Amino acid sequence: MANLQSAKKRMRQTEKRTLHNRRYKAAARTHVKRARQLIAAGEFDAAEEAIREASSTLDKAARRRVIHPNNAARRKGRLMAQLAAARAEAE
Repeated sequence: MANLQSAKKRMRQTEKRTLHNRRYKAAARTHVKRARQLIAAGEFDAAEEAIREASSTLDKAARRRVIHPNNAARRKGRLMAQLAAARAEAE
């Protein structure tokens, strides 16, 4: 347990930030998962829309520094690659 006043304040701030950031991380995970499920199911039009939504959510998380911008870019790139590969395989 923290003894200094500044350390106690830091703990309070960290707790608040963790709760705040959890919302953005969870939303990003949910949208990415949904997009992956649609790609696996072969519903490419719906998957494209889901990827658009996932990209937006990842960008919001990166903008708020909840995740690193490169992390968001990597995840978006992988989603797009998965969609392209699934489309190519289906044709």
